[in-house]
Amino acid sequence: MQEYLELRSAVQKAYGQLGINALQNQNDGLLKRIQSPDFWSDNDSAQKISKQQFALDSRISFWNELKKDAMDLVELAQLNDESLSGEITNQYESINVRYQKARRELQFAGPYDNSDVILSIFAGAGGTDAQDWAQMLLRMYTRYAEAEALNLTTIDISSGDEAGLKSVTLELSGGSFLYGKLKGENGVHRLVRLSPFNADSLRQTSFARVEIVPKVSSPDMVEIDEKDLKIDVYRSGGKGGQSVNTTDSAVRITHVPTNIVVAIQNERSQLQNRETAMTILRSKLAQLQLEQHKDNLSEIKGPNEQAAWGNQIRNYVLHPYSMVKDTRNKHETTDVQSVLDGGINEFIEAYLDSNM
Repeated sequence: MQEYLELRSAVQKAYGQLGINALQNQNDGLLKRIQSPDFWSDNDSAQKISKQQFALDSRISFWNELKKDAMDLVELAQLNDESLSGEITNQYESINVRYQKARRELQFAGPYDNSDVILSIFAGAGGTDAQDWAQMLLRMYTRYAEAEALNLTTIDISSGDEAGLKSVTLELSGGSFLYGKLKGENGVHRLVRLSPFNADSLRQTSFARVEIVPKVSSPDMVEIDEKDLKIDVYRSGGKGGQSVNTTDSAVRITHVPTNIVVAIQNERSQLQNRETAMTILRSKLAQLQLEQHKDNLSEIKGPNEQAAWGNQIRNYVLHPYSMVKDTRNKHETTDVQSVLDGGINEFIEAYLDSNM
């Protein structure tokens, strides 16, 4: 009986911590907006609100049902009917499994934890090997997105001179608490292997930096002073000097106080590239505010982490042995290929566990 009471208490505590009653009020407000006659006059805004309301409603329904089931379980156990013992045990196990899986939500209390993610990969020290390593990381996160049924959109990509990538920026969406789950991937990733680009097959150490920021689309969420921006437009160019566009559609935006630079040339429209660049800039600034615990943009400093030796959060070793190891929590596996094929959930879980 004690374990049933403890489970009910744990579920009720989580229900309160997550503020489900407040979320219900928020959901009711969204429903009123959806039911207003002019709701669909702005199709893009309407779709975003509808998506938000659906996700919120699903979350509330889950916790309401879990709370009711936990309370019903205790009431059933209190009947002291031995003929119900098998049913009670099965219900307890079912409720406990659902609760243990959902309790992760308690960690996702940050202001952007339920946001979509902008993921960027930058080749660091290591020349062509580092650019190839950036390509491998792109494949790893692409496979992860496929396995998790996430939507993946390429925002910008710059190919390497001989192989691989200099950089790539993606948007991941379609999942719950994406930023909360993936923020632990932010940092330098180090690869050790026999170089395929060296005739003597010497062991090579390569670095790439993975940047995870919450997608912040609304200008109201991070207000940027136009006076702090330097905006350059130029002609898009592809690898080998090919012209992507014959107009000055590419946009480079520099946030002068932090020296953050965002350059986008994927779209043919200068306006589209500018909007995309501003979204990414807002997202990067929001991330810095979180990291530096600052309320105002004027207080934050620009990033200074280099993708080089000593800064790595994770090591991927293919030679002389096989191992992937997180330097922060010491979680490791010898199944390197599984990780490179997108099996990073165990490292995501280990990071979250170490920060509970």
